[in-house]
Formats: sequence, structure tokens, C-alpha cells
Amino acid sequence: MNPDEAAFLTTRSEQLRSRTGFTRRDVLKMGAALSVASGIAQFAPAGSARAATLDAASPIVKPLPPEWFVNYGTNAEMRWDAVPGLGYKIPNERFFVRDHTATPVIDVQTWQLEVFGSGLHGPGRTFTYDQLRQLPQREVVAFIECAGNGRSFFALQQGTPAPGTQWGLGAIGVARWRGVPLAEVLKRAGLSRRAVDVMPSGLDATVVSGGIDYGHVRRPIPIAKALDDALLVLEMNGEPLPPDHGFPLRLVVPGWIGVANIKWVGQIEVSDQPLFSLWNTQQYVMTGDAYPDQPVVTTQTVKSAWELARGAELSAYTPVALTGRAWSGTSPIHRVDVSIDQGATWTQARLNRRNGAWVRFRYTFPPRPAGDFELWARATDAQGRTQQPTVPFNNGGYKFGAIVRHPVVVV
Repeated sequence: MNPDEAAFLTTRSEQLRSRTGFTRRDVLKMGAALSVASGIAQFAPAGSARAATLDAASPIVKPLPPEWFVNYGTNAEMRWDAVPGLGYKIPNERFFVRDHTATPVIDVQTWQLEVFGSGLHGPGRTFTYDQLRQLPQREVVAFIECAGNGRSFFALQQGTPAPGTQWGLGAIGVARWRGVPLAEVLKRAGLSRRAVDVMPSGLDATVVSGGIDYGHVRRPIPIAKALDDALLVLEMNGEPLPPDHGFPLRLVVPGWIGVANIKWVGQIEVSDQPLFSLWNTQQYVMTGDAYPDQPVVTTQTVKSAWELARGAELSAYTPVALTGRAWSGTSPIHRVDVSIDQGATWTQARLNRRNGAWVRFRYTFPPRPAGDFELWARATDAQGRTQQPTVPFNNGGYKFGAIVRHPVVVV
């Protein structure tokens, strides 16, 4: 590498860290790993792997100030170093964005929800926005998390890069969602006992890749989950859904990966046969040597994150109060343990709240001399699932649930 190239890489690394929170060492690791990943990518919708950019012509409607977000173009990641001071729920303006194409602006006066299919008695039914608001409502506090959240750490920590948006851990948010139980709408549309799958479809632009139009984003969920706790959401944190988060109507499927929580819902197919789309056949399926059966990705795994920049500086010989959050797709978090000696010893963190969508934890970094350290947080949920030092690789880079090694510098 000549001096000009080295200087350019250093400048770009510093710029990327200012936007993402990754250290220069992280950037160099990721760059080397992604040069490999570029040769193994098999399918990625337009914009899914775009580099961080400050392009003003954003396909996302809301402002994306760099102190709050990492801007990937069609996607925007919440910065964990900007989370301290926020409440249990993430405000709408701070919530991460995952779009497969771009945020549509929909006229609610002409919008309708169409419910149809072989899993219904009769032809089905349409609902207007006002009609949905008049149906029985329910609230749930739940997280939504992209299946690829943490994808960058396959490269950074395990040397096994995966294509797609190189999320840190900020493709997650918790909100209070209010709307109509999906079961209520299905019942009023004439749900049959023969129903097997339910597939909502979004009204954002169709996904086109390699000259093939794969249609609107849509993904089936089994009827049992649809009738259990799935919610057709009209409000987010007490306000009408913002455009980037699904206005006028989105689905929330508690505990399931983000793509199941379809935004801008315009149609719901109810079928007496299993349903398929790109998003449960080619994408959001675990493939690779460790997954010969290629299971479809549904629930989220156990994860944790520090509310702190990577490479943050801590004062030497001084105890420092640190915070983080942990979550699981299947049960509440039971405990969080912390290590600063790469797993040789562990200290149990204090949990602020044991139940709910996620739990906030606190840990006091003990007085230490100057040097480089790593924060390891290891969450365990009520079902006994615990974060491990590594996880098996999958080609999509989904569900990275290993302990994330978070570097800090004591000065």
C-alpha cells in the first residue's frame, strides 16, 4: 500500500468511526472481511449493502442526524452511544429504520386493507382506516429487531463475513404499539378452520434484483401465531405510525424477526395451504454448513449491547458506572453477567427491570490502570438460553447472538 492509499484509508476509517462508532481496528477488520464477502454474495435487494452515506436524497423520510444514526441509505441504525438517557421505550424519531426499497407516502383517505384467500369463508373483506380504528384495540410493548442485527460481528469477531447491511447492534428498538389484534380482523373477514398461513403484503415499491421483480415485501406467519399475539398496529408510542415505521398500518409479531413485522400493510392473504415468498425461501433462511436443513428464521435469539461507543475512554483508577440492555425473542432476560478479562471471571450485573421487551442492566467498571480492555456482556433468558463466545456461521448473517467483545481504553 502506497502512502496516499494509507492516508486515504485512515481518513475513511476516521469518518466511518464518527458515523458508526466502530474503531479504526474494527474498520480494518471489516474491510478485509468484506472483500471476501463481496465474492460470496448471492442475493441482496437494491441498497441492502450500501456503505454509510450522508446523501441528502434519502429514501427514508425522517431526519437522520449522524449523532443518532448510522445512515446506510435505505436503512438507518440506532447509535448505542446515543442511547444513555433515553427511557425504556425508544422515541419514534430515534427508532431504527429497515426498508427493502424506500418509505412510501400513503394517502389514508384512499387506502384500504384487503383480506382474502382460501382460508376464509366467502370472498373476504376490505377495511378502511376509520373502520379499523373503531374495532377493539390492544397495546403491547415489544421490540422489533432486524434479523441481520449484529451481522458485522461475523466478520469482526469470527472472520466469517456475510453480505448485506453491516449492522452493529443498533437495528433494534422497543416501542408501545397500539392497534387491532390480527385475530379480530381475521374473524370479521370470515376466518375458516381450514386456515394454515396468513401473509400480509406491504405497499412499498416492489423489490427488483437481477432484472427480476419479486413483488411487494410479504412473508407468511402460521395461523397459530397470527391468532396468538400478532397486532395490526395503528399507533407507535401514543402517536399515529410515522411513515418510516409503517403508516397507516403495520404488523407487529412480538419476538419474531423484523421482516415478519410487515410495514404499510395493504393486503392480507389467508390460505388453507402453506404460503411462500422470496422472504421465507431465498431470504431469511439459515443456510450454510451448520444448517443442512435450512430452517426458516422466525424468533429472535438472546442478545445484549452496551450503551457506549466502541473504543470509549474510561478514567484510570476510577470506578465507572456503565449501562446496557439485553433481550430475547422467546422469554424475559433472567440475568446478565459481565467479564473484563475475556471470560476468565464473571460478575453479575444489576438488572433494572426483569420483565418486558428488554431489560436494562448496570455494571461498575472497577478501578484499573491504563490499558486496553474488552467489555463482555453475557445475557441469559428465562428459558436458559445464554450467549456464547461464538455462534455457527450462516450465509445470510442472521441472528448473531454471540457475546460481542466491546473494546474500551482506560487512560
